[in-house]
Amino acid sequence: MTSELLDIDTVPPNQAESLVAEKLSQVLADQLAHGESPTVILAGGEPGAQEALPMTAARLLVKILSEIAKGNAVTVVPLKPELTTQEASELLNVSRPHLIKLLERGEMPFHKVGTHRRIRLADVLAYKRKALEERKAVLREMVALNQEMGLYD
Repeated sequence: MTSELLDIDTVPPNQAESLVAEKLSQVLADQLAHGESPTVILAGGEPGAQEALPMTAARLLVKILSEIAKGNAVTVVPLKPELTTQEASELLNVSRPHLIKLLERGEMPFHKVGTHRRIRLADVLAYKRKALEERKAVLREMVALNQEMGLYD
C-alpha cells in the first residue's frame, strides 16, 4: 500500500480547478442528501447518452472534489477485498505486531492462506469504525466528568 502511494505523482490543483471542484462537490452532495443518484452525460457516444453514477463512486467523488476545493492534492489508492497484516496495520495506523495481537485475541476475524494471515477489508473498516466510536464515547464521558467537576465550561 505504501509503495503504491510513492509511485504516484500528485500535483495540487490550481485556483480555477479548486473553484470548479467546490461548485461540483456542493451539487453532488445536495443530490446525495436528497437520495438522488447523480447522472453523468457520456461524451463521444450517442447524443444525449447518460448513465447513473454508482452511489459508492458518487460519495467518493464528493470527498475528492471537496479536498480539491480546499486546494489539496488527492490520490486514490484501490484496496483489495483482502489485506495482508502489513496493509491492514497501515490502514489502521497501528504496528503490525499490535495488529497480530488483536487478531490472535479474536478482536477481528482473519483466515490463513498457507502460513500468512489475511483480513477482509470490510472487517478492518468495521473494526476501525468501532474503535472510533469507542474513543468518541470515552471523550464524551471525560467532557461530562470535567463539566460535573466544574473544570470545563
